[in-house]
Amino acid sequence: MSVLIGVDAGGSKTAVIVSDGRRELARATGGPGAVRAGRALQAASRIAAAVRSALTSAGLLQGDVIVVGAAGVGRDPERAELREGLRVERVAERVIVTGDLDLALEAAFGSGFGIVLIGGTGSVAVGRAPDGVVHRRGGLGWQMGDEGGAYAIARAALLAAGLAQDARGPATTFTAELAALAHVNGFSELVGWSTAANPGEVAALAPAVLSAAARGDPVAQAIATRAADDLAALVGALLGAFGDHRPVPVALAGGLLAPGRPLRAPVLERLRKDPRLAPDEHAVDPAQGALAIAARAPGG
Repeated sequence: MSVLIGVDAGGSKTAVIVSDGRRELARATGGPGAVRAGRALQAASRIAAAVRSALTSAGLLQGDVIVVGAAGVGRDPERAELREGLRVERVAERVIVTGDLDLALEAAFGSGFGIVLIGGTGSVAVGRAPDGVVHRRGGLGWQMGDEGGAYAIARAALLAAGLAQDARGPATTFTAELAALAHVNGFSELVGWSTAANPGEVAALAPAVLSAAARGDPVAQAIATRAADDLAALVGALLGAFGDHRPVPVALAGGLLAPGRPLRAPVLERLRKDPRLAPDEHAVDPAQGALAIAARAPGG
């Protein structure tokens, strides 16, 4: 029996599945596993902690093959550093590191063609064309892109809260909720918190905005509408890569677009309006994609 480990390491959490190649043995969730330049070893430590939790639940000490798809490993230096960090952690005999987008495509379409729209802390759309070439739109980070992602939603809400406080913008109902999620007391402390918060911490405020939108807060609704429009636009920007192949399958992934999350329905509604697209409502589990890659690897 080969023990396979599939890991989806994102900006908000790390998801782990342990399998014997035929059935799932255990799952675990840990802290953020995304890699930032020069900090791959810290990510390796967090990923390994989540992996050990899953292995312990399965009654195991180590796996045979681990495939980790991590955000932030698009460059060879970060990928190599994370791979070496995981080897040192000794959670598996063989370590394979790839990008988180590879996992999403594998989980959604196997070797087939289609587009995966990922909405999490950031946002990106990745598509495999019928000729096998992979294309992407978005995913440029919190300073240059990631439109429609949780960070962008929360950042817009913080701006709106500041404008409302100064009477330079419409009143909002979500300022207190933002402060509560930031674990501070009131607007003044929220201002101080925001100047030191990292993108992941800011993104964690997005649920307050989407909750306020569901209650009918006009400011929150405008932010949520813009986010849904931006996410759908990422998919549309990939259509040119598919030539005359229509309709193009589209799957949704990421915590922001998971089943039951507020933005999933409006994004699907926008995608269904385009006859060139065929949205798939099944949930995509990137960690399952990692397992599939592990099963094909030597020793898997």
